[in-house]
Amino acid sequence: MAMIPIYFGSRLSLQYKNVGNTDKEVMTAKDAYRFPLVGSAMLFGLYIVFKVFNKDLINLLLTAYFLFLGFFSLVKTLSHFMAPVLAPLGKSPIFTFPAVPYLFEKPTPCSLGDIVVGIISATVIFFYVTTKYWILNNVLGLSFSIQGVALFTLGSYKIGCILLSGLFFYDIFWVFGTDVMVTVAKSFDAPIKLLFPKTLWAAEYQFSMLGLGDIVIPGIFIALLLRYDSHRNATLKKTDGSTPYFNNTLVGYFVGLATTIFVMHTFQAAQPALLYLVPTCLGSSLYTAFSLGDFNALWGYSEEEEENAEEKKKQ
Repeated sequence: MAMIPIYFGSRLSLQYKNVGNTDKEVMTAKDAYRFPLVGSAMLFGLYIVFKVFNKDLINLLLTAYFLFLGFFSLVKTLSHFMAPVLAPLGKSPIFTFPAVPYLFEKPTPCSLGDIVVGIISATVIFFYVTTKYWILNNVLGLSFSIQGVALFTLGSYKIGCILLSGLFFYDIFWVFGTDVMVTVAKSFDAPIKLLFPKTLWAAEYQFSMLGLGDIVIPGIFIALLLRYDSHRNATLKKTDGSTPYFNNTLVGYFVGLATTIFVMHTFQAAQPALLYLVPTCLGSSLYTAFSLGDFNALWGYSEEEEENAEEKKKQ
């Protein structure tokens, strides 16, 4: 299931790039270096909050916040996948939402199709709140992951290596070195993780968990490699649409995730997923680069430079 948002989010990120989407968030090298430190501060802060304050109240506030974001994430995801079904309804706006700081940067038109998707999304949110059913949790988690992979970009392969390497040690420390990560994950009752029943026939479900960070972080790296595949095909004037970096690194992610699950069930203990995902994702991308004789081009690839070159051509 974790590979679904990576595959579709990566494809969506390539579409956004091709149409010149400006909503994306680009990570710089400085951001990548800081990310494990900022993540550690936020994680430890949540740990303290759950220890000091009423857990139910904190969960209520955080769940409300994530469900608010989840509604818009679900609307955007469903709008994309339901586009063929919604096409007969037309795209003519019925009304327009005014610009709202931090929500709508500019007036946003709303069509009949948008209203249908909004009703479906609100229904999912309502039944999640009233039942906390694990499948609805996963629907929201998948939509978060797809949009995260599609909208966050690393900018270059170097930045991706910096980010994954830093988070490799971050995950090991907070899972093996302390009880912080596991405590927060078990205390946080919001759709920020995917739940997998250990058995479907139990009277009461026991779940294995996979944090969305273990999907989105490798996912934005894999999405970068898909966009690099596209860039490489254009540079070499290849018309076969081959995606060796994307395919091989996606397989590497699967191997790393399968290893995580195997070790977790073997030792019956929480595992830092990035301990296994980072080596398999970096290793498979490097293997592809060296096997194609393409390492220097991959290492020097920068989407910012590519976009600047395209702007100059237009001028």
